[in-house]
Amino acid sequence: MAETVHQEPNPTGGTGPEKTFTQAQLDAIVAERLTRDRKDRADYDELKAKAAELDALKEAGKSALEKAQSQAADYKAQLEALQAETKRRDARDKVAAETGIPAGLLNGDTEEACKAHAEALLKWRGGGGGTPNRGVDHLLGAKPGKGGTESDAAFAELRDGLFKNI
Repeated sequence: MAETVHQEPNPTGGTGPEKTFTQAQLDAIVAERLTRDRKDRADYDELKAKAAELDALKEAGKSALEKAQSQAADYKAQLEALQAETKRRDARDKVAAETGIPAGLLNGDTEEACKAHAEALLKWRGGGGGTPNRGVDHLLGAKPGKGGTESDAAFAELRDGLFKNI
């Protein structure tokens, strides 16, 4: 059964005729409005999905940028460490060439520190005169009466005893 809906008079004060709608007409009007609304929302959902995708891409791009910046900082630190090691090695090589002390025995990060260590080694060695292997030579062949000491003689006796059966 079709119902009749009564519409209120025009609020603008117009004297237009009063409209009435059947239930079928109201259902058609509501269905049309719902269809329009769903169509608008479908676009909204699509736009919302695209915005979320764009945000995700921006975030991924940002994280890639952060990764690249972090990697660049790591490479910079490695470069600085290599440059510092090269500077130390060059200083040691220069002092080694000047003093005759092997570079591997020198300590120090600067040329001045290496020179100070080389001077200490030269002083310990006996003022720089003599051979660099002075500390080993007397152990290999020194005998009492040839400039060796009592401890040198004891060491030579021990050495000869150890190597006698070889």
